[in-house]
Amino acid sequence: MKSEGTRSRRLMHTGTNTRTHTRLGQTGPGAGGEFSRRRVQFKRWWRRTQRRLNRRMGAITRAVTPLGWFVIALAVVGVVLGATLVWVEAWFVAIVSAALLLIAVPFLAGSRAYRTVLEVSRNSVVAGGEVQLSVEVENTVARPQLPAVIELPVGNALRELTVPLLGPHQLTTLPVTVPTEQRGVIVVGPLTVARQDPLGLLRREMTWRDLHRVHVHPHTVALPPNSAGLVRDLEGQASKRLTDSDLSFHAVREYVPGDAMRHIHWKSTAKTGQLMVRQYEESQTARLAVLFDARRDEYASDEEFELGVSLAASVSLHAVKEGRERFVASGWVPGKLRPSIDGLEELPSGDQRQLLDSWSELRQAPDAPAIEHLARGLAHSTRDLSIVVLVTGSNPELARLRRAAMPFAADVRVLILRAELLAEPAAQRIDSLTVGTLGAVGDLPQLMLRGAL
Repeated sequence: MKSEGTRSRRLMHTGTNTRTHTRLGQTGPGAGGEFSRRRVQFKRWWRRTQRRLNRRMGAITRAVTPLGWFVIALAVVGVVLGATLVWVEAWFVAIVSAALLLIAVPFLAGSRAYRTVLEVSRNSVVAGGEVQLSVEVENTVARPQLPAVIELPVGNALRELTVPLLGPHQLTTLPVTVPTEQRGVIVVGPLTVARQDPLGLLRREMTWRDLHRVHVHPHTVALPPNSAGLVRDLEGQASKRLTDSDLSFHAVREYVPGDAMRHIHWKSTAKTGQLMVRQYEESQTARLAVLFDARRDEYASDEEFELGVSLAASVSLHAVKEGRERFVASGWVPGKLRPSIDGLEELPSGDQRQLLDSWSELRQAPDAPAIEHLARGLAHSTRDLSIVVLVTGSNPELARLRRAAMPFAADVRVLILRAELLAEPAAQRIDSLTVGTLGAVGDLPQLMLRGAL
C-alpha cells in the first residue's frame, strides 16, 4: 500500500512537471504572439524611419540648385582624378568646390520666421487698367533675418521681390503694380519666400498657399435708357392678348361668375343695367436673349473677338441694369467639361458683377456649334422671348445670318450685331431682321440713338 501511494504521487508530480514545461516552453502560443508583435513594431518603426529619411533627402536634393549640382560634380571628379592620377590641380578643384559648398550652407541655416500677407486693392478691373498689390513681410523672431527673395506668380508671369535685412520684429511692405491689358482672369499667388547663398549654389523655399483671383472685365459702354430689348416704354408694349388684369385698358364685357369685384366698371353697369367688368390688353415686357458666337473662326482676329465680347457684354449688362428678363448664352461656359445638347451655355447673370465676371472667364471655343445651330436651338427652346440679339464676327456671310434668324417666330424681333474691327458703323433691315455692323464698341449707342437699331 505504501509503495502504491508513492508511485501515485510520483505520477502526479511527473504530470505536473510536464504541464508546466509545456506552458513555459519556447514553442508555446504566448511566446509566438510576443515575437509577432515585436516584428510588427519593428516594421512600423522602419517604415517611419524610411519616410523621415526620404523627406530629409528630398529636402536636401531640392535645396541644391543646378549650379550647385555642377559644383558637386566638379568636387567628385576632382577627388577621383586626384586620387587616381595624382593631379594636384584636380585636388585643388575638389577643395575649392567643397569650400564653396561649405560656405553656402550657413546661408540656409535656421528657419524662416516670416509672417506674410498678400493684399489686392480690388478683385475686378476693366481691361486696360491696373491693379495694385502689396506684400507685407514681418520678422516674427527676436533675431535678424538675412535678405531673401519673394517669388510671386501673377498670371503667366513671375514677379521677384527682394526682402531686405529685417531686424527683430521688423515689418516691411513691398508694392507691386499689375497691368491688366487683356480681358481674363489673373491668378495671383501662391507666394514663395526663397533664401539662397550669394553664388546660388543652395536654395531654400517656403510657400504660403494664398491665392487671389482678379477678374479683368471687358470694355462696355452705357446704352440709352429703356433700350435694352428695344422697348421704349417702362411698362411694356401692349399685345393682342386679352387679360382681366393689366395696365392697358381695352374694353368692357359682361360680368361672369368668378370675376373680381374690383374690376367692375360701374358707369357701364349703370347704363346697361347689367354688371360689366373691365378688359385689358396684356402688356409685353422685353424678354431678351443675348446669343454670343464663341467660335474663333467667325472672327478675323483676336481683337475682333474681343470687340464681339464687348458688344455682347454691353447689351446684357444694360438688360441687367434695367431689370429686364434676359437669357445670356454662348458657345462655351467656364468650368464645364461637356457642352449641352443644343450648344446653349447660359452665363450667370444674377447681378452686374456676376455677369461681368462670367464675361471675363469666357474663352474662345473652336469646337462650338455654328451660329445657325445655336439660333435654331434657342428658337426651339421653351423660352418665351421678344427680342433676340445675335453677336458674331465679320466672317459669316449675310445668307448665313438670314438662315440664323429664320427659325424665330414672327413676333420675335431679331437683331444681329457683326463685330468688324475699325469698320464704319452701319445698319440694314431685311424684313424683320436688323443687321448692324460695328467697328468699335462705342458705335453701339450711337446707332441706337439714331434709331438705326
